[in-house]
Amino acid sequence: MTHRGLLVDWGGVLTTDVFASFDAFCAREGLPPGTVRELFRTDPRARELLAGLEDGTLPEAEFEAGFAALLGPGIAAEGLVPRLMGEAGDDVAMLDFVRAARAAGIRTGLISNSWGVDRYDRALLAELFDGVVISGEVGVRKPAPEIYALGAEAVGLPPADCVYVDDLPGNLKPARALGMFTLHHKGAAETIRTLRPLLGLPA
Repeated sequence: MTHRGLLVDWGGVLTTDVFASFDAFCAREGLPPGTVRELFRTDPRARELLAGLEDGTLPEAEFEAGFAALLGPGIAAEGLVPRLMGEAGDDVAMLDFVRAARAAGIRTGLISNSWGVDRYDRALLAELFDGVVISGEVGVRKPAPEIYALGAEAVGLPPADCVYVDDLPGNLKPARALGMFTLHHKGAAETIRTLRPLLGLPA
């Protein structure tokens, strides 16, 4: 079965590895490798701060102050978000593929958990996507099922007609439950090779 819609995550799919950026931050700040990842995975306060940042209910400055305190003494709060994300650059191959898929008639959409809604290049989003759903703008974040339904709606397709791509396996299950075909992104070459037949695009 081929699909008419391609829905993708931003950080870690259309950018390079976010967790590698976190580890680069740790190296610069003198923290043990994996500190950021482990806080988000295991610390209830860190998870609460992240949820508020992503759904838009917590101002960025408050997230930075709270998360810097969890990271420990000597970690400056100011500019913490851009420092955490500083090594996550564009994945050019993935951006080019989404651009080409849209040009070939595939409906393309973004479903992104935001770290501040002003961090997106809006001109680039308009070029790449028929529909854009950003968590801080809609007030709901992955993995809430509602955000995937909004993504399908934004591109004008039923969920079953869409493929959804994310680098976090936990974000795939709700999309799959809605009827989307889901793909765990591990790298551009593998993802693109898998997507082409799913979307009816030539190899």
